[in-house]
Amino acid sequence: MVLEELAARLNDREYKNWLKAGRCLLLLRDGLHPFISQRMRAFHADLINQNSLLRKPCESSSCRPRGTKAFMPRGLGKVKAADQCDASALLNLINYCDYFQSVDLKCVREVIRYRNELMHSCELRVKNDWMWHYETSLKNLVRQFSPIPQMARVGQQIEEMLAVDLSICVSGLDRMDSANMDGIECDSVSQWETSADLISQWETELLQERLQELLHVATAAAAEDEADDTKAEDTEQLKRLGGFLQANRDLAERFSTELKDINSLEARE
Repeated sequence: MVLEELAARLNDREYKNWLKAGRCLLLLRDGLHPFISQRMRAFHADLINQNSLLRKPCESSSCRPRGTKAFMPRGLGKVKAADQCDASALLNLINYCDYFQSVDLKCVREVIRYRNELMHSCELRVKNDWMWHYETSLKNLVRQFSPIPQMARVGQQIEEMLAVDLSICVSGLDRMDSANMDGIECDSVSQWETSADLISQWETELLQERLQELLHVATAAAAEDEADDTKAEDTEQLKRLGGFLQANRDLAERFSTELKDINSLEARE
């Protein structure tokens, strides 16, 4: 049953586009982690060297920071390392921090825009034309980091992900078709299950990221008893995502804890 439900989702071309586009963001995130970590260590070292007061520990027990961490979007103010950030946070850091002036910010902002369109898609589906423009923007951005070895590998991984079909057939002999597997069938169910498990992991990670983002916003809004157009939109998207998970038995089981949180938030309204 789990394989059949996964197959049904991945045989929907526009959902498959959404998943592939999201997977590319995860690849981009992983590639940016070491680069961002190195650059921010250098940035902080420069700040300390330029201001001797920063080298001395604060002696006041009542000293408190006056604001949240710079450049971090909502929900990430307490993050202390690049590898704890998603692609959105890393791209926003590059966009707003002057220490990344060597990067063409137009490319960064285009990918941020496409990322927001992707993650804010209520139906979790995107069209082929959108994918073409998204692919162009991603390649332009990755090209900005071509001298960095890990980003060169990420660029190759992204191209491979965008080329993979991911269509699944669960009838008779199970198989997964891809750009590199045309005409080749898996010769055992165990091989198919390995492929299915991998795709399922990608799907889970992407859905988990979106759930955490929406749940954070909704929980904060409920605690502060705030209401505005943006929070209302996020709440509606959370409900739609919850409905999508409920409609797919395997996802409902996998995200049962998050669904309970969604139901709890809805009960407060």
